[in-house]
This record gives sequence, C-alpha cells and structure tokens, in this order.
Amino acid sequence: MQKKKTNHLYRFLAALSLAGAAAASHATNPIVPGWYADPEIRIFNGQYWIYPTYSADYGTPDVSKNFTPAQQHMRAQSDLIWAPYLKITFFNAFSSPDLVHWTKHPHVLDVENVSWAAYAVWAPSAIEHKGKYYLFFGANDIKTNDQLGGIGVAVSDKPEGPFKDALGKPLVGQIHNGAQPIDQMVFKDDDGQFYMYYGGWKHANVVKLAPDLLSVVPFPDGTTYKEITPDPEYVEGPFMAKRNGMYYFMWSEGGWTGPDYSVAYAMSSSPFGPFKRIGKILQQDSKVAKGAGHHSVVNIPGTDDWYIAYHRRPLNETDGNHRELAIDRMVFNADGTIKPVAITNEGVTARPLAR
Repeated sequence: MQKKKTNHLYRFLAALSLAGAAAASHATNPIVPGWYADPEIRIFNGQYWIYPTYSADYGTPDVSKNFTPAQQHMRAQSDLIWAPYLKITFFNAFSSPDLVHWTKHPHVLDVENVSWAAYAVWAPSAIEHKGKYYLFFGANDIKTNDQLGGIGVAVSDKPEGPFKDALGKPLVGQIHNGAQPIDQMVFKDDDGQFYMYYGGWKHANVVKLAPDLLSVVPFPDGTTYKEITPDPEYVEGPFMAKRNGMYYFMWSEGGWTGPDYSVAYAMSSSPFGPFKRIGKILQQDSKVAKGAGHHSVVNIPGTDDWYIAYHRRPLNETDGNHRELAIDRMVFNADGTIKPVAITNEGVTARPLAR
C-alpha cells in the first residue's frame, strides 16, 4: 500500500514538473509588463530584440534625469506639445533567447545623449551594420518645418546600448511630400542597400541611405524623398519585409487611440512599388484586445516561420496611451498572400534560435 502511495506521489510530482515546464516554454500576451507601443523586433547575436516606444507610466514612473537648458526650453512649448508626450524621452529595450523569457535593458537611448530631442521620442528602428548598431528614432513631433525635430540616428557598439546621437541634428528634419518625419523603419535589401521607410499624416516616403547609414542620398532618377503612399487608408507605421523575391509593404491605418487601429499590406516586385492595398492582416478581437497595430515582423533564419510583434489595448482600458506588447504567428498562403493574424492571450511557444 505504501509503495502505491509513493508511486502516485511520484506521478503527481512528475505531472507538476511537466506542467511547469510547459508553462515556462509558452509566452503570454502581453509579453512584458508596462505600457509600451510601436515594437520593432530584430535578431542580433542569436537573440531576439524588441525596441518599443515608452507609452505611459506603469507603477513607478520611469523618467529621464537630465535635460539641458535648450531641451527644457523646447519642453516648455505647451502650445505645441500634448502633455503625455513629455514622458516619452527614452527607449527601454527587451532581449530574449526564445520569445518567451524577456530581459529588460533600461534607457538604451535617452535624450541625455541627443541634444536636439526633448520629447515624443518614438518608434525606434534598429539595425546592425559592420559591427555597429544603429537606432533610428523620431523626436519632437514636429508640425512645421520651423520646428527642430524629425528622424534621428544613434549608434552603439552593442544592441543594448548605450546609443548616442551620431549627427548632432536630425537625419530627416523637414516635411517632404506631406509626410510627417516619424515612424521610420530601416530595411536592408538582398543586394546590401539600406532604405528607410517613414511617414505619418497619411503619407509614406522611402529614402536611400548612404553606405555609412548617416545620410540620405538621391535615387538614380535624382529624387531623394520618394513618395510611396500605398492607399488613402494609410496612416503611419510603415514596415517592409521580403519573402521569395517579393516585397511586403505593411502599415497601420485607423485612429491610433481607437478600436479601428489595424495593419494592412501590399505586395510588389520592387521596394518602391507600386503598392496596391490587399487587405488587413491585423486588427482587434472583441474577446481579446482593442486597437491592434503598429507592428513589425521577423523571420526565423533558414525557415519560413514568421512572427509579428505589435501593440494593442486591453479591453478594459480607455486611456489611448495604455498599450501593451504582444507577439503572435504570421502565416502565408500558398499564393504568397498573408493570412489574417489571430491575436491571442496565449502568445507563442518558445522558439530558441540556432547558434
């Protein structure tokens, strides 16, 4: 009798252990605590990295500690600044070996290291080039060409920073083709050329980056800021991916504080289009979350497995800045189109990277 009890105990403990292992190998959405938005997911040195916007305080406020007199003057322009944007002055990043367990890296970039940026530091885009890491970012939410701000670039020797401003001024500091200089995404094509897609206010541009990634250079036709707005529904958050020789241009549409915020896409054989809207691939689910949008995607090297990182708003939240980070699978149809993404609370299973 005692032996049977012992066997039952062992089986019970083994079941608990297996359950714990299963739980540890499966993520949940949101993937990290806190209010974050606009996540860009990348793979660096055998790790997944996510660079998001700090969207709002969650518990103890996270703040930048130092502002120069010039930055304080910019921050005092109350007629130009929506108060919540004053909190957005740095980036935290997150790294993971498997999409499940995430490590926070605080203040990988802070306005302390960007003299011309003072608020509304948004939507980072990170890329590695020749052993250096480049972090492109929007700052100051400029409304006219008379304001200082736009898209900047910072550089670091490590993906966790610290990143420091590389130019002492914006890389793109003017409004071209009606596109507010925000929401930049840097894309490296198969031939090694880097392009930057960006734009708010319902206009999207692409620029060609110089070999050092620190300036924009003209295209062969002499233009520098090429408008590629794919559809009247385009709002912001452009992202480019390439699969089987086809370019997938994706973007966010709808109002960023509303339930209609979503992601649509187009396809082309060229990185410059023309792009014709195919349809939505990401949107809210009334049983899961609201306002799913401003995404990025990552392909597991050597496979056709894809994941989509995005932000969304919990069903019970009404504050537009209360956004959280999520990851789900993205799957292609046989004809190359993208299946609508099912947003989940369960998230994805662990996916370690080969080293």
